[in-house]
Amino acid sequence: MIFPKRYVIVFLTFICTCVCYVERVGFSIAYTAAADAAGVNQSIKGTILSTFYYGYACSQVPGGWAAQKIGGRAVLLLSFVLWSLTCALVPLDPDRIITLVVARLLIGVAQGFIFPSIHTVLAQWVPPHERSRSVSLTTSGMYLGAAAGMLVLPSLVKFKGPQFVFSAEAVLGGLWSLLWFKYSSDPPRSDHPKATAAGFGESLLPIKKLENGGSTKRSAKIPWKRIFLSMPVWAIVINNFTFHYALYVLMNWLPTYFEQGLQLSLQDMGSSKMVPYLNMFVFSNIGGVVADRLITKKILSVTRTRKLLNTIGFIIASFALIALPLFRTSDGAIFCSSVALGFLALGRAGFAINHMDIAPRYAGILMGVSNTAGTLAGIVGVGLTGQLLEASKSTHSDLTSAESWRSVFFIPGYLCIFSSIVFLLFSTGERVFD
Repeated sequence: MIFPKRYVIVFLTFICTCVCYVERVGFSIAYTAAADAAGVNQSIKGTILSTFYYGYACSQVPGGWAAQKIGGRAVLLLSFVLWSLTCALVPLDPDRIITLVVARLLIGVAQGFIFPSIHTVLAQWVPPHERSRSVSLTTSGMYLGAAAGMLVLPSLVKFKGPQFVFSAEAVLGGLWSLLWFKYSSDPPRSDHPKATAAGFGESLLPIKKLENGGSTKRSAKIPWKRIFLSMPVWAIVINNFTFHYALYVLMNWLPTYFEQGLQLSLQDMGSSKMVPYLNMFVFSNIGGVVADRLITKKILSVTRTRKLLNTIGFIIASFALIALPLFRTSDGAIFCSSVALGFLALGRAGFAINHMDIAPRYAGILMGVSNTAGTLAGIVGVGLTGQLLEASKSTHSDLTSAESWRSVFFIPGYLCIFSSIVFLLFSTGERVFD
């Protein structure tokens, strides 16, 4: 091959996250358009938009376990096929609430297996000195997908209708599945004999010696108690919760803020509406490159690197979130949301890669645990925002005032400050789990 195989794997996982977030943003845009046309209130919209995260939460830890047990490559393929088929077969009708709830739950369950599987694959394929930028590139696909979705999908909804978005997402999912099936593979353990201590090229489960003849077998014993009692793990979990609370609230409700809070049309905003997510793509990769450079050049330890980038990212994001409802123009809102999401993405070079630092062998498991918290943030944040806006609408008669949106953005802003303090106090870049 022209490129090392691990580069192909990283690129495919980047495309994977990109397609996943096209789907998520696409549903938010398509459903919002269909629901507004049908006169659905904000509370019901919040319920439908948050349903995805219930299924997503249920499959995070099972996804990590399945990836450890049968391999991240196979689990990733199966999950993509499942959610793509669901998009292809389910009609987008806001009056068929039960159908939409079941469909979003199923897609949530399927996509819940994706990120634990990716972390398992990357922990096997990517050597430690490349992990920050590899994981950052992979996760930056989320933001590029969100940016592309914000740019293209409103026009598709306008000219082709909301249902066409579902079909387009199904096609994208099917195409990626074919690419993954053809070009991905599991890493041969024999190719990496010196890297086992760092978790690179390891088998899917811990290996122990048999008493007869010294042969080996796979042990399915995972240190669950130590994982759930570990403060470095909780530091990751809390920061993952905060990151996804802010991300999911902005992803699901920013279109409503533009259209009802600022009285703007998404179609008329042109490419500016994709800037916040494009900013995330750029800053995520900057964070990964900076982190790897600080570590490989021995400028800072792994622990200090993770804490530095996490703190900078979350503190600056908190200021931008708190300032967001104070800006009443499209340029001001775009600027604040871009700064908030961009620096949150920079912060992922701290907490998000820390799974592989402290437990490379159990990276998929830890990702499942912390992403469960992130998914609960989606359930709480998206649903709570709908309730807050419905209450504000009753008080102010509409959603055009800054006061209607103040609590929506203040909550994730204050959470960012709290989470950065927790990560400073309790995180580590050293290996905790053998």
